[in-house]
Amino acid sequence: MSLEIWVNNAWLKRHETSRQEISNLLAITDRDIEQSQTAGLGPEWRFDIAYNAALQSATAALAAAGYQAERANKHMRVIQSLEFTVGLDKQTIDFLDTCRRKRHVAVYEQVGAVSDQEAQEMIELAKELRLAVEKWLKQHYNDLLSG
Repeated sequence: MSLEIWVNNAWLKRHETSRQEISNLLAITDRDIEQSQTAGLGPEWRFDIAYNAALQSATAALAAAGYQAERANKHMRVIQSLEFTVGLDKQTIDFLDTCRRKRHVAVYEQVGAVSDQEAQEMIELAKELRLAVEKWLKQHYNDLLSG
């Protein structure tokens, strides 16, 4: 499987990114990591905000590689693409996909679906992914990074 096969399956489309787009996505990531640690927020909100931070990091990597996820199953595709962009291991991708499903439950279906520990784990994963994406960008697409 490859991202080109995903294009053929209409799961992704080709996308020409810019330094500004990557900068904006990483700025959203940084903002959300910071906001996910705001004192007084419940675990569901901290989890949701940190999840969004991770998703934006993954979106930046996918855009740098020249792709954008189609709307159907967008979050899932962006997460799964981390295997082909930054080379994220299957265990971490599976965990992030579990977080995607848990976020859906917490946002749309059930109060109390996320524990403090799960929120903290999501925050830590968002931080780690942010660093991994930046390292990968520096190695492969340094021209897309600002200053």
